Amino acid sequence: MDSQYKKELLAKDRQYVWHPFTQMKDYAEQDHLLITRAQGIELFDAEGKAYYDTVSSWWCNVHGHGNPRIKAAIQRQLDQFDHIMFSGLTHQPGIELAEKLVHITPEGLSKVFYSDNGSTAVEVAIKMSFQYWQQIGRTSKTGFVFMENSYHGDTIGAVSVGGVDLYHAMFKPLLFSAHRVPSPDVRVLGSARTPEREAALVADALEAVRALFQERADTIAGIIVEPMIQAAGGMVIYPAAYLAGLRELCAQYDVHLIADEVATGFGRTGTMFACEHAGISPDILCVSKGLTAGMMPLAATLCREEIYAAFYDDYATQKTFFHGHSFTGNPVACAVALESLRLFEEEGVLEQSHRAATELSSQLRAFAALPQVADVRQIGMIAAMDLYKDAASRTPFGSGTRIGNRIYQAGLEEGLILRPLGDTIYYWLPLSTTPEQVVEITERTLRVFQRVLGS
Repeated sequence: MDSQYKKELLAKDRQYVWHPFTQMKDYAEQDHLLITRAQGIELFDAEGKAYYDTVSSWWCNVHGHGNPRIKAAIQRQLDQFDHIMFSGLTHQPGIELAEKLVHITPEGLSKVFYSDNGSTAVEVAIKMSFQYWQQIGRTSKTGFVFMENSYHGDTIGAVSVGGVDLYHAMFKPLLFSAHRVPSPDVRVLGSARTPEREAALVADALEAVRALFQERADTIAGIIVEPMIQAAGGMVIYPAAYLAGLRELCAQYDVHLIADEVATGFGRTGTMFACEHAGISPDILCVSKGLTAGMMPLAATLCREEIYAAFYDDYATQKTFFHGHSFTGNPVACAVALESLRLFEEEGVLEQSHRAATELSSQLRAFAALPQVADVRQIGMIAAMDLYKDAASRTPFGSGTRIGNRIYQAGLEEGLILRPLGDTIYYWLPLSTTPEQVVEITERTLRVFQRVLGS
């Protein structure tokens, strides 16, 4: 790109654009990274420098950027038609994708409601659960439960069931009231972590849910959970036993289990859906991000037949689910999602990612030995570690140090996109990442740590 044009673009970016989750003052004298091309798991800036996309472009990209089969699917659908409303009209990609989702998701989910993104998928789930209980006559069941550290999106309903105060506390006056329960965050065990202590921590977390249900189940519609990993809350990977126990409690006390697999779905954790680690099926399932391989906005909320049946009646009863979005069931996005799922079936995507995940596990050992690194953890193609001034004593860096941001900036010099969560550094690698690329990414990250931490 011409240097003058680049300079003009970045000046306009600073003048007109408000970026998400960004303190814009940080960029008063510093430019955002201007990306002009992407291919595979690499992004290229205006100077032609390559960067490994280690966070899958905010946990979305699955098969790599510019996948030729995905691009061809977009063109085929555009040659037919681009967008139509999805109320009173329907189309082949939307129908076939719904059928495919019902077949590949955990057993018992039979109906698909489309929306645009993860937040809207969660909003649909909350409203669907609430209206279900109203329409079967159990009108006192209006409340919802969420876990500490949880993140389910940025719209008001999704924020109401969010447990990360950094993101959510400001909006508290706008939110509906919901019940918070403890997270089974095994990191609190530190060096004292053993299978027995881990099991006890999970049991305590489940007991808190049980106690709440015993007292308030007649007023609770559902509990929402990120299966296996609380992502934005600090990449908290928790035991499958917690998820299995939660499923049992929801069945016992007649509370909807809502699984938010917006981030974890489509192979990220080593299985197609994270719920599979615990062998459970939720009552309502939310998916997005990887649904279209990260190429286009699309989301889906799946539910059990009994939930759908509570809305199925004569129009005069007014039991219709009055919810929808302008781009619900966009046919181009549905065509992309279908092609992505064909890639899973025909190109052994999960099997290839298992090989890369095994290599990642091996490479992570080098990080665990560093004196500033604690709680190195992994599930599938996701890995994370927490940085401390002294990991043994869990002494944090000073609040003004912004060590995570320093790692990010140094990562750019090494050709890495390492977007931190505070002082938690993580990988959320595309499933197309090869074992060789895993080695290259981790070796570069170690060089970054050496430069910033002196390790």
